[in-house]
Formats: sequence, C-alpha cells, structure tokens
Amino acid sequence: MQIFLTEKEVAKQIKVSLASLRRWRLVQRGPRFVKVGALVRYRPEDLEQWMESLPAGGTAPQQQEIHLRLASG
Repeated sequence: MQIFLTEKEVAKQIKVSLASLRRWRLVQRGPRFVKVGALVRYRPEDLEQWMESLPAGGTAPQQQEIHLRLASG
C-alpha cells in the first residue's frame, strides 16, 4: 500500500502556508496530488520529484575556475 501525505504535512515539510500550497494547486504550479473523494493527498515521491525540478541557485564555481581567476589576477 502506498503512503500519502496530507496537505498540512506537505505544507509543514516544505515550510509554506497551507494557503500557498492550495493556491499552487489551483494554478497547477505545485506538486502533483491525488484526490481521494474530497480529500487531497500527496505521494512522497511526487513531492520529491517536484522539489528537484525547481530552479536552484547559489552554485559555487568549480575549484578549477576559482584557481584560474586567482592566477590571472
């Protein structure tokens, strides 16, 4: 049997308000969800996949690039 997370569990896990999570669902921006009657549930693997698809920043340059910049300065 699959494990499902509630809206509250997902909101708490990714540290956003329940309202934000619901808004994302309405505009089809958030993680994939499953409707069980009137209930909304999330599969942990869908949440993880969605998180990995989000843009990330702050990647440090590779060590070699840093060395070349220092050496040429």
